[in-house]
Amino acid sequence: MEELRNLKNHLLIAMPALEDSWFAGTVTYLCEHNADGAMGIVLSKPSPHRFSEVCEQLGIDGFPGHEPVVLQGGPVQPEQGFILHRDNGQHWGSTMAVTDEISLSSSRDILEAIASASGPDEYRFALGYAGWGADQLEHELTDNAWLTLPATPELVFGTTAETIHSEALKRFGISVANLSHEAGHA
Repeated sequence: MEELRNLKNHLLIAMPALEDSWFAGTVTYLCEHNADGAMGIVLSKPSPHRFSEVCEQLGIDGFPGHEPVVLQGGPVQPEQGFILHRDNGQHWGSTMAVTDEISLSSSRDILEAIASASGPDEYRFALGYAGWGADQLEHELTDNAWLTLPATPELVFGTTAETIHSEALKRFGISVANLSHEAGHA
């Protein structure tokens, strides 16, 4: 394979080649990408679960005043919660900085903080994650399964699960009608 292009802090937009898979129509934020593989959170697939139900199952009291959307973050470990959030200087039990502005946390303390309205202001809560083994994502990219775009906090936190796909394409001047199943190689 060619030298690895690090796609950490990029969005993966599912191309038509994935229309029959779990990832059909999805937008995934890549939290990690290296020679060992990649890990991301799907931002465009709402879950049927409710935040209040998740908190109740975990015995977490309080409620943030509204019902945050719970996302299906990916098919790996769908029982595990992940919070992608703007880094505001607060640190939780298991926080991984993705960039200077975006972090990923998966510990109970951040859920408790969100439920008591003392957590991060901007976040996405997901159950599960998307994972790729070594070279797997690179092969999928070669097969035209994904379009990659640099992520911005505005796209990650300023859109909804229903609008992120069209907003990401629009901000980069791409029309859904122009997406193709075929891969092009120069």
